[in-house]
Amino acid sequence: ILKLLVSGSGNSRTGVLVPIPQYPLYSAAIAELSAVQLGYYLAEDRCWALDVTELRRVLAQGRQHCCPRVLCIINPGNPTGQVQSRQCIEDVIKFAYEENLFLMADEVYQDNIYAKGSAFFSFKKVLSEMGPPYSKAVELASFHSISKGFMGECGFRGGYVEVINMDPEVKEQLIKLVSVRLCPPVSGQILLGALLDPPQPGEPSHETFMAEKKAVLSALAHKAQLTQEIFNKTPGIHCNPVQGAMYSFPRIDLPPRAIAAAKEKGQAPDMFFCMRLLEETGICVVPGSGFGQREGTFHFRMTILPPTEKLKVLLEKLSSFYTKFVKEFS
Repeated sequence: ILKLLVSGSGNSRTGVLVPIPQYPLYSAAIAELSAVQLGYYLAEDRCWALDVTELRRVLAQGRQHCCPRVLCIINPGNPTGQVQSRQCIEDVIKFAYEENLFLMADEVYQDNIYAKGSAFFSFKKVLSEMGPPYSKAVELASFHSISKGFMGECGFRGGYVEVINMDPEVKEQLIKLVSVRLCPPVSGQILLGALLDPPQPGEPSHETFMAEKKAVLSALAHKAQLTQEIFNKTPGIHCNPVQGAMYSFPRIDLPPRAIAAAKEKGQAPDMFFCMRLLEETGICVVPGSGFGQREGTFHFRMTILPPTEKLKVLLEKLSSFYTKFVKEFS
């Protein structure tokens, strides 16, 4: 999709709005295509909410040096684990309509919703229900996958994109672009078919399927709550509720001496912390600097996937290490 949308040079080069923090696939793909990344910050103090005022700020700045054409949304969020409200999605669609932006909706964690009061609303559904002029004009690409979500069939790398309101002649070129690639293995295609057509009520495996799905998601919901609770008991670690997806993205306070020590080693401060954590405990998390974050803040991303008992031990070991680390550099 990005390859289709990127064109121009200099001030006419395509600009792509992406959330910060973002999944690094986006920045990598944008760089590979020599497009211009325009990062808009999610509001950490409001559980990583998306603010249209921030979108307007970034768009105005971007238009000074490129031609913004694309707006990427990750919902539920990766690495932040937030779930956007229906009102937020409507606001984003109106913004895309007003500014003539192509919407790319990464919705691969749509089944993974945990927080009370949170619900997943697909961009396609909301766009359709908003009616004209939005439903007839806003161009949308929606992405889903069997490699993520509650299925987590990571080895099969199967997914799909659905495009809405794309000009037929442009869509023809998209089909050409897709057709020059080799198809995935047969097993991956079969699993993708199962995702698109799960067992229906009355069919032999429906009850088993629903029981398995509920068990997986209930366990993840419990682990999401556990992650938030244990981290927030530790002074200096600040963790928003994990509303969806399968990651937490806690903010950590780092002492000036730790920041100076990182600088001496030529590392970002959160990378320095994560490497010390790995070396001393064997726990591997990803520094927030790999995803983008506001200047002067430090984070790490970790998954909530380990079995509950192991996750509890991991969270407590990580929290203890953080306390020891801060004491060492205070």
